[in-house]
Amino acid sequence: MATLDFSDRVVIVTGAGRGIGRANALLLAARGAAVVVGDLGARTDGSGVDGDDPAAAVVAEITAAGGKAVACHADIATETGARALVDTALSSFGKISAVVNNAGIVRTAPFREVPDEEYQRHLDVHYFGALRLCRAAWPHMLETDAPRVVNTLSAAMLGNPGMAHYGGSKGALFGLTRNLAVEGLETGIKVNAVAPGAGTRMAEASADSLSPEVMEYMRTALLPEHVAPVVAYLVHPSCEVTGEVFNVAGGIVNRLALVNTVGIHDPGLTVETVAEQFGTIMAITPQAVPQLVAPAQLPAS
Repeated sequence: MATLDFSDRVVIVTGAGRGIGRANALLLAARGAAVVVGDLGARTDGSGVDGDDPAAAVVAEITAAGGKAVACHADIATETGARALVDTALSSFGKISAVVNNAGIVRTAPFREVPDEEYQRHLDVHYFGALRLCRAAWPHMLETDAPRVVNTLSAAMLGNPGMAHYGGSKGALFGLTRNLAVEGLETGIKVNAVAPGAGTRMAEASADSLSPEVMEYMRTALLPEHVAPVVAYLVHPSCEVTGEVFNVAGGIVNRLALVNTVGIHDPGLTVETVAEQFGTIMAITPQAVPQLVAPAQLPAS
């Protein structure tokens, strides 16, 4: 297969100063893309800024290798920050080909102990951060060839101990991913997501919800560099899927699919019928229908 080229792509990557975001930025730049390295330098729980400058460090790493990159220290949780990332891409490189929403925060705590403010903080970064950046970048991406969006989800959206606030915000981002994919059908903007697993600062911050064995495995076998190739492919013009989610960890890549089971049809439905037929309702058979975001779903004109 021919090497995939990114030399005409301008990509905004948020949370790109460390971990998976850094790996995404380095790989895209190594393949020729011009990258806006967005990172505020925030703590993993979103409570403040650590005081270092990881975005500048990544830009220095990219430029030293002959690549093109510029840092942006905007706060993705704000409308102003989203616009600043877009303005940085336009002023530095003249266009926006793709957005990779990777910035995130995390803290584990029992459901009843998490105050409303913390739920809002997670939503501001994971959901509203991605929403605001996409909204600011969208009209500019319409002016480029093969525009792409990649959002970063988490298996925690499907349920994880002590992560109702984190997993809930990632679930909201999943819904946004699917709906933006529908919005992009007529204009050609493809919107997909990854649900990565890697031994990063974020994983360490959620260690209380994982066994010591799992954490050690993540540190040694699940590397950020295993995630970046999937993100890069989803950014490439040759990738034509939209509305999809891919689990990515340690070299394993699979598709997370929504399906409707065959179930039952009974116009005279009763509680007892549901109870008696519950096994059939639940059964995932070969006839289960994947729920796609595809051109066939466009409304008739």
